[in-house]
Amino acid sequence: MDGKVIRIFQHTIPQIDVVRFCVISSLAICSILITALSFSRSIDFINYQLFFIPIIYAAFFYPKRGLLVAFICGIIYQAIGYYYWFPNYGALAAITSEAVIFVIIAYLITFFIEKIRDGETRYRLVFEHSQLGFVLFSRTDYTIRKTNPLFLAMLDYTPEEIKGRPFTSLCLTPRERERFLERIAKNGATENFETRLATKSGAGCWVNLSWNAIDENTISCTAININGRKIAEKMNNDNMLKYRQLTENSPNGILLIQEGTIKFSNPSFSGFSGYGRNELAGKTLDELVDPRDRDEFIEYAKHWSESKNILKEKDIRFVTKTGEVKVGALTANPILHLKKPAIMINIVDISERQRLSDKIREDNERRRGIIITVAHEMRTPLQPILGYLNLLLSDPQGFGIVEDTKKILERCLVSVDRERQIINQMLELSVLESGKLQLSYSTFPLKPLVQSILDTSGYLAKAEVTIDIPDSVALIADKERICNVIDSLLSNAVSYSKPPRKIHIFYNSENEDSQHHISVQDNGIGIEQSVFASIFEPFQLADAAKLSRRYDRIGLSLSISKKVVQMHSGDISVISAVNNGSTFTIHIPKEMKNAS
Repeated sequence: MDGKVIRIFQHTIPQIDVVRFCVISSLAICSILITALSFSRSIDFINYQLFFIPIIYAAFFYPKRGLLVAFICGIIYQAIGYYYWFPNYGALAAITSEAVIFVIIAYLITFFIEKIRDGETRYRLVFEHSQLGFVLFSRTDYTIRKTNPLFLAMLDYTPEEIKGRPFTSLCLTPRERERFLERIAKNGATENFETRLATKSGAGCWVNLSWNAIDENTISCTAININGRKIAEKMNNDNMLKYRQLTENSPNGILLIQEGTIKFSNPSFSGFSGYGRNELAGKTLDELVDPRDRDEFIEYAKHWSESKNILKEKDIRFVTKTGEVKVGALTANPILHLKKPAIMINIVDISERQRLSDKIREDNERRRGIIITVAHEMRTPLQPILGYLNLLLSDPQGFGIVEDTKKILERCLVSVDRERQIINQMLELSVLESGKLQLSYSTFPLKPLVQSILDTSGYLAKAEVTIDIPDSVALIADKERICNVIDSLLSNAVSYSKPPRKIHIFYNSENEDSQHHISVQDNGIGIEQSVFASIFEPFQLADAAKLSRRYDRIGLSLSISKKVVQMHSGDISVISAVNNGSTFTIHIPKEMKNAS
């Protein structure tokens, strides 16, 4: 009946409202007729109470309209009473007061009905739209009587599927059901009871239940979906287990420092320091640092709280429990531990690597010392030999030197000069490796420098050389050193090219490029790709046994050139193929940060 309507002219009225109007009207008419009859017959036991029936009925279903019904009934009742009892003023006053009571009763009923319905509306809104799942079930057999949409969505049921089922049937496992029954039997009201309920598909859903009895037969229960939190907790526990396994089994020492003291140390750090885990707990890390490095470590530690990223690696010497000094490569990473800032320290034992590095450095220093000494010792006797050869060749007739002897002396002069150049290169390489060479930066145009090298070296007479360098290109570098590098590359290009020798010098760098790229290309014998890296090592040639004799070279020029370019924060690369020539390219930054 609730859904049916009746059309009256242009209006559509629900059928139930029409029925209620008819009932109220019938009751009101009957009350009027009976009241008129009782007044006309002076029947005392039938009076104004009859009007309470239509008034209460109207006020219950239509609170505000019930007031109108009470007012109309009061007017009619008063009119009938006045008609029969006038001029009895006492009776008229009583009739008027009784009519007023109609309105007062209707008002009180309207007031309380609206309050009740407001409460019901608020309860329904809370029940239907709450962010919590609600379920009402029987206190005796736990039969579900009502649920809100959120509870249904939580378990993926429809109202028809879940209504009438025992709430205990929703427990995922028998153990979960036993826990629920034990708790509800023990405590009539419970909060934060965590359990798993079964969804429609049979999957488990973690919920937090709180319940309380709202009357003798009904229990109201709220459910909060904590499935996501439980999954996150499980993942976190799994991650913590993996994290602990990782730290415990890590070959590197790991420390957790919070509020300045060591809170955790793994076995690797105990092995590194010689202290047990309990001995390390509560210590400050600087207590283990070698006094010689303590100030440096304290300065490094100041940045722990300031930085949000992993700090750069720092080599620190530590004193072990036995007094041995070990070197550790230390990195610090700011983290949160128990919701408080902390620092995770990773320490790699590089003591052996440091000892090897020191030994290699000492060996290199010793080797450079030997090379320098030998070079000086070899250069000393060469000076008078060069002097005498030049003297003899300057006036062969005066010294009675015949033509054949003169040719022998000229060959000797060339060989001695070659030895002198080799010795000078060995000395230059030793100085470069020692790191004691200081560069003298200046700004100079590239193209005139290359042209000057070609004009003074005689390369133009030995090969066809082309230059493709813009006039505007200028370098910020040590001019003399870069000149020697380009000269060495050109010398190699001319020496290893095949007739007719063709050398191409070109520049390739875009405006947005941060580096200059200066290339020297030849049409020579080429280099196998497998030896690209080794040709820049000292005393290395692509085919040392054959080329050192054929081209009178010992393989120092490329090594020297690369070290010079690296001192400029650059590099040298090579592209080559056997019998197809080679291209050596110098890469130098356009701006030098350390240029003065």
